[in-house]
Amino acid sequence: MINFHAGALRPATDEARKMRLSAANDLVQRTLAQNGLVPGGAGGDTNAIPTALPSMSALMSKLSLPHGAARSSDIALREGAEFRSESFSCQAGTRAYRTYIPSTATEGVTGVVVMLHGCTQNPEDFANGTGMNALAEKHRFVVIYPEQSRGDNAQSCWNWFSRGDQRRDKGEPAILAGLTRKIASEYNITNEQTFVAGLSAGAAMAVILGETYPDVFAAVGAHSGLPFAAAKDVPSAFAAMAGNALDAPRGNVDSTAVRTIVFHGTEDKTVHPSNGDLIARRALDRGARQTIEAVKEGHTASR
Repeated sequence: MINFHAGALRPATDEARKMRLSAANDLVQRTLAQNGLVPGGAGGDTNAIPTALPSMSALMSKLSLPHGAARSSDIALREGAEFRSESFSCQAGTRAYRTYIPSTATEGVTGVVVMLHGCTQNPEDFANGTGMNALAEKHRFVVIYPEQSRGDNAQSCWNWFSRGDQRRDKGEPAILAGLTRKIASEYNITNEQTFVAGLSAGAAMAVILGETYPDVFAAVGAHSGLPFAAAKDVPSAFAAMAGNALDAPRGNVDSTAVRTIVFHGTEDKTVHPSNGDLIARRALDRGARQTIEAVKEGHTASR
């Protein structure tokens, strides 16, 4: 068994959340107005959006990760290790990804870990920020770093808020599960040794993968993420981030619950901590055996 831990999923960044901002700018501003959050809403003229209203890019600027510029040359490789650049295609689409094969793989591969980056990040950023490659060397597992296409999301966010990307055999879950199966089969790794983890938008997508592909992933790690089907579009994504996630639909996923580990700061001002609580609660409600721990100021208390 591979144990996720906070250090492996805690890059020194703010949590990220950017989503198709250019196309959504008009829609979100009107939604704010209609809900009385800016002048012109709640019974007023929804076309009367004041010119002083900040642009959506300005409103979302705090969500950016100070990453996105890492290159392959920035990744330190031990002698005998590989950091491959590959691409996977299926009916749902195509995504590029990096695969880290540790030098210790010659002694036998123990598992596969899929790492899903946050918004504005790339695989190299995530590899550097998480230090997962060093853990791979120590524990002899292969790491997959899928890369979100800017053509599919302008801010490189996984589309966790899209209904078309929350279903088995559809959209991004189908692509990510497919490339995971491909790599796992290459190393004769079973689903009991296959894991997925992510940060922010990547964490939300990791949760979706755990819900829709429990036959592929044995466990999920979510750092500052959101629960399954927390949103259905851009406006509801903002609402979910603020602590008003939609109720997850029932009966459209396998009843199997995967093991889940959640990291979420109680002072998170970008993704409300209630989202982390909801991820954990859904796992418990679906019967997953869990150990709940709370960490405060460096001290751990189990309950």
